[in-house]
Amino acid sequence: MAAPADLSPPTFLQLAGNAVRWRLLTELSRGDLRAGELTVLVGQPQNAVSYHLGKLRGGGLVSARRSSADQRDSYYHLELTRCGELLAATGSALHPGLAARPPAVHRRRRAVRVLFLCTGNSARSQLAEAFLAHVAGERVQVASAGSHPKRLHPSAVRAMREYGIDIAGRRSKHLDEFAGHRFDHVITLCDKVREVCPEFPGAPEAIHWSIPDPAGQPGYAAFRRVAADIHTRVEFFARRIAVSPVKG
Repeated sequence: MAAPADLSPPTFLQLAGNAVRWRLLTELSRGDLRAGELTVLVGQPQNAVSYHLGKLRGGGLVSARRSSADQRDSYYHLELTRCGELLAATGSALHPGLAARPPAVHRRRRAVRVLFLCTGNSARSQLAEAFLAHVAGERVQVASAGSHPKRLHPSAVRAMREYGIDIAGRRSKHLDEFAGHRFDHVITLCDKVREVCPEFPGAPEAIHWSIPDPAGQPGYAAFRRVAADIHTRVEFFARRIAVSPVKG
């Protein structure tokens, strides 16, 4: 007699089917957040949020890293690539015709305005600016700046060349240069800059990506890791803004 087929729900449904975990995933889809912020957003006790975050981390849907602004705290990050893989498997498990399809691109009256910020504007925000300009082209107007600008790091230039993008000769800029400018999205890539990020007119969406400074780690490998992380985040962000209506 043949063994009975495994009829348990796919992994993504087992992990995300809980209402609290789904809410946590939804909040993290907008950017990296601390446990305390998630507790407030989902309206659940700290121990319950920690339990569900542990489940999501165990399934690879969420990861965590220590804050560079406060080592006592951690930022949680939604692993979009892993989520995409599990979602595709979930649809296919129910019916082959439910395999993921790309959404239709939204027609825009103007380019989306994006500002990336980090401390030195020497690596992380420069990488993000270059990646988004490369991926989205004329669909975006993108810039980057720092709270304490330093010269562009040679290893950042080297890392981008591995993606066929040349950023040599780019100038580091202070965030004050963009005071009064209007953006649709302001994305901080540094925990410290998030704490001091000024307000910009027009109420742009504030997004945080908690990414370690590669210059503070030994060796070139750190720049490659950070570039890969930012590349993945930018690709998903570009898909998101391509299908979202723009304000004004």
